[in-house]
Amino acid sequence: MTTEVIYDVLRQGLWVAVLISAPLLTAALLLGVAIGLFQALTSVQENALAFVPKAAAMIAVFWVSMSFMTATLVAFFTDRIIPLIAGH
Repeated sequence: MTTEVIYDVLRQGLWVAVLISAPLLTAALLLGVAIGLFQALTSVQENALAFVPKAAAMIAVFWVSMSFMTATLVAFFTDRIIPLIAGH
């Protein structure tokens, strides 16, 4: 196995990590901005107001996108990692 192959697999693995984490991070970012804006406009500075809806939204987004995440990981392993282990 050459260094080019290792770097290519590492690059693809990092891209898969970005794809898998994108839905959760996007939901957290959008809801965090909306809650921060609401707190700034109303001067309500409650920590639970920021944490609980964001956690609930991230759980909901995770539940919805779990099949996408699983399919992406399985495709990466079956198409890229397992052939490398098998020596093809």
